[in-house]
Amino acid sequence: MNPRLANSTSPYLRAHAGNPVAWFPWGEEAFAEARRRDVPVMVSIGYSTCHWCHVMARESFEDAATAAELDAGFVAIKVDREEHPEVDATYMAAASAFSPSLGWPLTVFATPDGRPFYAGTYFPPEPRAGIPSFRQVLAAVQEAWTERRDQIDETADAVAGALAEVRDAEPGPGTAGERAEAPTADDLVAAARALAAREDPRHGGFGDPASNAPKFPVATALRFLQTRLVRERAPAASVVADRALAVMASSPLRDPVEGGFFRYATRPDWTVPHYERMLTDNAQLLDVAMDTLPMDAVAIQAAPLPEDVARGLAGFLTEVLQQPGGGFGAAQDSESWIDGVRSEGGYYLRDAAGRATLEPPAVDGKVVSGWNGLAIGALARAGARLGEDRWIEAARWAADAVLETSVAADGRLLRASLDEVPSRAHATLADHGQLAAGLLALAVATGEVAYAVRARELVDACVGPDDRAAVPGGGDPVLTGQGIGAPDAASDADEPSGPAALGEAAAALWTLGAGDQYRSFAERLVATHASAALAQPLAYGALLRVATTLAVAPRQLVVVTDDADAAIATAARGIRADVVSVVSPEQVTAWADAGFGLFADKALRDGQATAYDCRDFACRLPVTDEAALEA
Repeated sequence: MNPRLANSTSPYLRAHAGNPVAWFPWGEEAFAEARRRDVPVMVSIGYSTCHWCHVMARESFEDAATAAELDAGFVAIKVDREEHPEVDATYMAAASAFSPSLGWPLTVFATPDGRPFYAGTYFPPEPRAGIPSFRQVLAAVQEAWTERRDQIDETADAVAGALAEVRDAEPGPGTAGERAEAPTADDLVAAARALAAREDPRHGGFGDPASNAPKFPVATALRFLQTRLVRERAPAASVVADRALAVMASSPLRDPVEGGFFRYATRPDWTVPHYERMLTDNAQLLDVAMDTLPMDAVAIQAAPLPEDVARGLAGFLTEVLQQPGGGFGAAQDSESWIDGVRSEGGYYLRDAAGRATLEPPAVDGKVVSGWNGLAIGALARAGARLGEDRWIEAARWAADAVLETSVAADGRLLRASLDEVPSRAHATLADHGQLAAGLLALAVATGEVAYAVRARELVDACVGPDDRAAVPGGGDPVLTGQGIGAPDAASDADEPSGPAALGEAAAALWTLGAGDQYRSFAERLVATHASAALAQPLAYGALLRVATTLAVAPRQLVVVTDDADAAIATAARGIRADVVSVVSPEQVTAWADAGFGLFADKALRDGQATAYDCRDFACRLPVTDEAALEA
């Protein structure tokens, strides 16, 4: 058993601790060993619920002869991409120079100073369909290292130079070719219509129905189409999101037993899913379900009701992914043991009775700070809307777990933890923004301003001296030392990007009255990437969603009451506004004292529950009768 991996805070690394390969975890120690031996480094990147990562592990890394060859000529590093997203992004960018087909497992060969010179993905144990075997690749790289080192150095320099150009070209406000201001409402409506035009007219969602490409939910894009601006000014575009949820919810992509959605479908009609279930997807799809119009409005036959979909998603998050310490695990595996054999998807193809006799697929219990923020926010919002206090408590439990465990002694946010043991990996901009946004939603749902104060601290920590976004403490120290780090991309993958997440949190702070500086910060983040976002709305849905909150005047609704179940409080929770906060007189004072101006001068009127409805930067007269509240 390899102690370097067995003691890791990554389930993925722990799963490889028994390999005959002398793995190192990501860190300077591995590169120092490569320099000492004067051998190349092989970096293998994957994650615990990755099917083809499992396959390559069984075929190659568990094979003694392959391991011996790997150990003799290389220093092998195993990286969990979910724990080290900056490392993954950097090497993925490098790999694009060698292969158009990218994914995981990602296999990268680098010099001892970290410069990549060759990369690929899955390599089989024997040559197959034009793909060389893994041992053939090892032999070829070893031969090049010993016989043609000058060519390797030339390639490595070129790749490092290309990475530096990408990093240095990261746009800023006013950069040539970039907009100097955030998009207008008209810009955003046009982007929404362009995005809606990419709907698959036969099967829903986005894509070409004639293509064989995998079909993903793309929750970030769906949430953009569901914003108030798009609903009001481009309703035909907005309904594309409703249709997408309806068809996905009635397809094999959704697990009808445990409620979660699988990662993607391998066919355009949402059939033959890839059976892993990710926290990022399901947290965001909970928000999509909560914001979907009734299904009869989109005429999807036999689709489950949006509330039923939302309840299933909340159940999956709290009953399957939530860990004993409170945080939410990263994902559930696609594979499980059935009758002594590893089966991909076999568990999910059985009904509830059939599953009761099986051990469920493993959950990656790694608690990623930002991804927990997505779940905290979604559960807090859904719990408040549907009156499900247990969802709000689950969100609170997760928030407390992350804030207690994933914070370093100097106050810096860390990327992740496992079994309440923090990882050494640095948090990203996305972690700060996603967690801050989730804490703000939880603060509004509970009335507890302490969560909002902590969220404000997370955002403030990311404002650099030039008012541009910056990762507190810098990026990954190994990549920084090697000079090959990649920038925090603004486009979305399966989650809101760093700039988008940070912009969302900053905009939310502004709507809560924390100050105009937060609106300005959000505008700068959006404006920096506006041209790319408007041109490619499918890839920038999260950033465009932030832009819509800045393009129209907010609606903020505060109810002050000693009775959280008062009729006017219940009525307020049914209104879709930018802020709906039900607070006690003591809580409203605490919010105001903490610097959240929205709550200043708000109190009970004549001892009755009182609602304050602010629209278009002006507050209406307070009311004590729920009938006076307008949806």
